[in-house]
Amino acid sequence: MRKAVIIVAGGKGLRMGSDIPKQFLPIGGKPILMRTIEAFHHFDPDMQIVVVLPLSQQDYWRNLCNQHAFNIPVTIANGGETRFHSVKNGLGQVGNDVELIGVHDGVRPFVTAEAIGQCYSAAKSYGAAIPVVDVVDTLRQLPSGSSGKDAILHSVTVPRSQYRLVQTPQVFRADLLRNAYAQEYVDAFTDDASVVEALGHDVALVPGNRENIKITTHFDLIVAQSLL
Repeated sequence: MRKAVIIVAGGKGLRMGSDIPKQFLPIGGKPILMRTIEAFHHFDPDMQIVVVLPLSQQDYWRNLCNQHAFNIPVTIANGGETRFHSVKNGLGQVGNDVELIGVHDGVRPFVTAEAIGQCYSAAKSYGAAIPVVDVVDTLRQLPSGSSGKDAILHSVTVPRSQYRLVQTPQVFRADLLRNAYAQEYVDAFTDDASVVEALGHDVALVPGNRENIKITTHFDLIVAQSLL
């Protein structure tokens, strides 16, 4: 089955405290986004790779590619107002011959080939699959709509065994994902799985890899350098 991945890279680097968008920051001398693209290209060199970037960042990206002699073929799509709209724009660039489409965060460069493979394999079987990892910290739930003293005094512990942390790539059968993104946007669409679930379709959970962190803060960047 022909595969594609939409890599969403619309960050501005605000939480990183950097003038350079976080996806372009270097780790080990190479921009994060390039390492993310390489992970999917090495998994399947025939995979179509669509990178979603704000229009204002596209020239900067092309210059980076020239500087690093980066020649993995990618299709560029314009970023949208929200992640939902960015993914929708990316879908418009995916070939009609593609049967499985993944959506991945541009700042998750440490996803393993094994995790990618399990997501695409499960999506082939079930239509929709996302990678997850166990929650290792204790979780507490705040009362609905709480703030101030209520939030401090009235939280309760919830069983962490009933929860999972969600990663990307989130992978779907192409027709299912296209139908999902034909819906009108609502605030409840926090990731691609939530968009697909709004159609009433179940989403399979597969094991992610713990080091598949999303690099959004300076601390994450330090961890990423260590992982590399």
